[in-house]
Parts: sequence; structure tokens; C-alpha cells
Amino acid sequence: MKVLIIEDETTASENLVEMLKEIDPSIEVLHVLESVQQTIRWLSSNPAPNLIFMDIHLSDGSAFTLFNEIDIQTPIVFTTAYDQYALDAFAVNSIDYLLKPIKTVELTRALEKFRRWSKSDVVAYLEQMMKLRPDDRMSGEYKQTLLIPNKDKLLPVKTEDVACIYSTDRKTQVFLKNKKVLDYNRSLDSIIVSLDPARFFRANKQYIVARDCVQEIVIWFDSRLLLRLPIELPEPLFVSKNKAAEFKNWMTRPQNTMI
Repeated sequence: MKVLIIEDETTASENLVEMLKEIDPSIEVLHVLESVQQTIRWLSSNPAPNLIFMDIHLSDGSAFTLFNEIDIQTPIVFTTAYDQYALDAFAVNSIDYLLKPIKTVELTRALEKFRRWSKSDVVAYLEQMMKLRPDDRMSGEYKQTLLIPNKDKLLPVKTEDVACIYSTDRKTQVFLKNKKVLDYNRSLDSIIVSLDPARFFRANKQYIVARDCVQEIVIWFDSRLLLRLPIELPEPLFVSKNKAAEFKNWMTRPQNTMI
């Protein structure tokens, strides 16, 4: 069996590879990818694997956006630390849905389930999977305004006024160019798919940054990039080493050529 792993956490992908080898040494891991864009390029230029293990939360956004960018002809086992995505995952009739940290018994069950599938099961799965297409991506339109709850009101905030969006396990905050900070009860995964990728970049698991607010890029000692914005942030905004090249390409690319 040839499998593809789409996972932006190095430890998680390494653990998954080891678990697969322990369960079945004949399984061949073709590649480990870390982002939506890497996945699009790889699947567009390589033969399809037999099975894909896909983290829903990737370095540049939600994996669900893939279904509007490319025709995926392979069954998927979704993996994530966030169980709120279970409904969407099963809406595409996934082989299985594994919550992190993945347990050997659950991974074994998913592999056994896949092996029991017939050709007709796979065909039915692919037909269902293509129904999961984000509305914003289908129409080519992105949100121009965020409606942010504030007490008993909804505050309309133009995306052009957003400098960055910051998230922790406890809360998400929208930092505006005028230095105001607003709490926003949504995950970065759900936010990034509705924003124009020509204007916003998922720098890491905690930050989405606006392109026109990057004032300075500092090359850090471990090849990470430190981004400096004209506002005060709760912690330094780094672009990880494995995303540095992608970020620099995004910063220098003409906006009208972006997906």
C-alpha cells in the first residue's frame, strides 16, 4: 500500500510514519507534505497514492480547500486535534477520522476499514468527497468584512483594516491597523479559508498576517523569519523555517497571479 501523509507538525508526521511501519512494514510512505499548496503541486505531478492521511489544520489553511482546487482521486483518513471538524470530515465519507494523539488501535482500525472497501465503495466515496467545496472558493470571492460579536452587538470590520489575527488555545484576537484589538470566537482554520490568499498569509499556528502590514523581515538564527508590524503584538510573529521560502515567494508575487 502506498500512502501520502499531509501533516504540518514534524513530530506528528514522524510518529505516524513509525506507527504505520509497526502495523504493516509493507506500507510505503511516498511523501510527507505540510501545506495546501504543496499538496496541490504534488498531487498534480505524481501518480495517486492508495490512501492519504490528511491533517485538517495545515500550515497555510484548512485542508478542505483542496477539494475546490484539485480533483482528488484517493480515499482519505482525516487527522486533527480539533473534533469540531468531524462533521465536515464525514460529510465527504472519509475512511476514518482520527483525533490526535493517534492511537495504534485506531490507526489499525482505519487501515482495516480501507482494505475492506470495494471498488464501488471507492467510487461512491469520490462522488461524495467532491461535494465538499467551500462556497467562497467556488465563487472566487472572499470576505471583505468580518462580523465580530461584541457584547450584544456585531461589529463590522473591514478586512483591509486587519493587520493580523492571533490565536491561542483560549481565544482568538483580531489586531487592527489602528491598534485596536477585538476578541473573535473563531479558529484560524475557519478564518483563513474565507480571506483573500493574495492579502493574508498563515504564518504559523498562531498568526495570520496581512501582507501590507509587514514592515520588516528579519532572518533569524535558525532560518525562521521574524516579521515586524507597525503594531504591538502579544508575542513575536515568526514564519517557520519550512515555510520561509513560501512566504518570501508570496510577498514578492504580484497579487493578481495568486490563487
